[in-house]
Amino acid sequence: MITIITKDNCPFCIRAKNLLTQKGVPFISKKIGVDIEREEVLEQYPGIRTVPIIVDDGRLIGGYDQLVEEVNREDSTIGKVQLNG
Repeated sequence: MITIITKDNCPFCIRAKNLLTQKGVPFISKKIGVDIEREEVLEQYPGIRTVPIIVDDGRLIGGYDQLVEEVNREDSTIGKVQLNG
C-alpha cells in the first residue's frame, strides 16, 4: 500500500494523489500534524525535509518527481502486492 505524507497547501502532494488516483493505485494519505507528528516523520525519514514523502510498503520512493519516474517505468511494481509462490 502506498502512503503519502503531506501537509497543507502542498501542490506536489495534490499532484501525487491525483497521479495515483488516475493510475488506479490505492493509497493512504497522512497529514503532518494531524495523522502523523512532525517528529515521527523526521525520525523515520532523516534528511528528507520536503513533502510529499511517498512510501510503497515500507520502501521509500521519494517525492513527486520520483513517483512519476516509478509509475512510468515498464517494470514498475508500485502499489502492487508481491505474492510469494
